[in-house]
Amino acid sequence: MLDKSRIRLMTRAAIYEKNRAEEDLKISSYYKKDYASLHTWITLVWVTIGYICAAGLVVFCYSDSLLEDLNFAKLFVIAAVAIGAYLVLIVIYGVCASGFYKKKHNQAKQRVKKYYRDLSRLGKMYMKEKK
Repeated sequence: MLDKSRIRLMTRAAIYEKNRAEEDLKISSYYKKDYASLHTWITLVWVTIGYICAAGLVVFCYSDSLLEDLNFAKLFVIAAVAIGAYLVLIVIYGVCASGFYKKKHNQAKQRVKKYYRDLSRLGKMYMKEKK
């Protein structure tokens, strides 16, 4: 005889396995701090690469106006602004990325817990049926 609750659990587990299980199991295999730290560092590396590319493009596009009347004070101000903007960008991205990846880890962990809970319920239903 068909049991509606068992069919619902099996369907929910199958949908989860098809859509999100692989990624969630990978994410939840890390500790939250390790996962967030690793992905935050990766984000900061890519932000640094993007900033260097953007700064190089700006310098290349405005090289004529930058080289006119170039003296040490003007060079110092340009370098200070570039470094200051970089530091502000890194801090903002670091804080946002850390929060994002912590939240992503929590959500994945909750989905995996629910999945395992559903599997244990299914196991109990099958054991009960065998008796």
